[in-house]
Amino acid sequence: MAQSVWGYDSDNGPERWHENYPLAKGDKQSPIEINSKEVQHDPSLSSWHASYDPGAAKTILNNGRTCRVVFDDTFDRSVLRGGPLTGAYRLRQLHLHWGSSDDHGSEHVIDGVKYAAELHMVHWNPKHGNFAGALKQPDGVAVVGIFLKVGNTPKPEMKRILEEIENIKTKGKEAPFLHFDPSILFPKSRDYWTYHGSFTTPPCEECITWILLREPIEVSSDQMAKLRSLSKNDENEPLSPLVDNWRPPQPLKGRTVRASFK
Repeated sequence: MAQSVWGYDSDNGPERWHENYPLAKGDKQSPIEINSKEVQHDPSLSSWHASYDPGAAKTILNNGRTCRVVFDDTFDRSVLRGGPLTGAYRLRQLHLHWGSSDDHGSEHVIDGVKYAAELHMVHWNPKHGNFAGALKQPDGVAVVGIFLKVGNTPKPEMKRILEEIENIKTKGKEAPFLHFDPSILFPKSRDYWTYHGSFTTPPCEECITWILLREPIEVSSDQMAKLRSLSKNDENEPLSPLVDNWRPPQPLKGRTVRASFK
């Protein structure tokens, strides 16, 4: 498996990532399955707050592995603070993981339940100088994870991202994505689980404080179909649907999952 070609197929997928990225077999890997019975309620966990500047949104792209929205992170203009975090973390990008049908696609699994998709908002700690520096520190990155569930009252907020999909159908395509406030994607409840883990894609660095929101947001089946219409190939190759870009749950290995709620 060549270094540049990790993916989600049988020849280059999650089961084989460790061949080139040994960290993928580390002790603090993500995602995990959360079992409510083993979660510890921690009354000392405060609420988290995001203050995002809609002007920070820059572009949306299809990199052949996900759909990603990129934000300006050159200064503290869109930040996450509170909860399990110390200090402010800057929003860098958001991206999604999804399945080939509505009954799976999320990376984290809650009491055996898989959601249709999972949205990750990636923030980094500017005290480490730059994003590359943050990747090397245990408190370098904070990711807010939001589950997407298929239902009859879809959140209109996802529409903006999905409208742009026409412009980034194939791998390598990028389009302007301006004036977007990602906090519209948060569910009503601020309840969360938190644990220390890793990126769910190679090199799988173990630098992440996860903040997983308990309440999913709703999308429609049509909206999910739109995500699956992206291609993981570039425009001069045959269309190959970008689906099942999720990593299965990894061993907990003695880590504690804490909950902000009872």
